[in-house]
Formats: sequence, structure tokens, C-alpha cells
Amino acid sequence: MDIVVYSTHTCPICVKTKELLDKWNLPFEQKYIDDDRANMVEFSKVTDGARMVPQLTIDGKHIGGFSDLTELHMDGFFD
Repeated sequence: MDIVVYSTHTCPICVKTKELLDKWNLPFEQKYIDDDRANMVEFSKVTDGARMVPQLTIDGKHIGGFSDLTELHMDGFFD
């Protein structure tokens, strides 16, 4: 499973998202969009223009943000 977290350096919910993924032992790639233009361009494309962070993709599919991640976990998606 390939998880990508798009975030910024100053986003507290991004930190919580990464902490949860670590707690659940789910490896992920973190891509900062506030200091890397290529990541920002990619973020805009894969999230259909989302403006809020964090945003996550799983295996290249945009799944949403923090609440979407926790819903997937409660539904057993990562089991």
C-alpha cells in the first residue's frame, strides 16, 4: 500500500495525521507543498484542486483528509 501525505510545515492536523499513521504502523511518504513547487503542482493534480491540508492518496487515489483517514481506519480498511 502506497500512502502519500501532502502537508505543510506549520499544519498541526498534518502532524496528527502522521502520528496516527505511525501509531497504526502504516508507512507513508510525506510531501511538503509549502516549500516544493513540484509537490504543489502534483498536489493540485491528484487532489483535484483541494486547498486544505493534509490530503492523502492511497495507491495514487485521492482519499481526502484527516477525517477521511480515520473513517477508513474505523471501517477496517487497513486491517
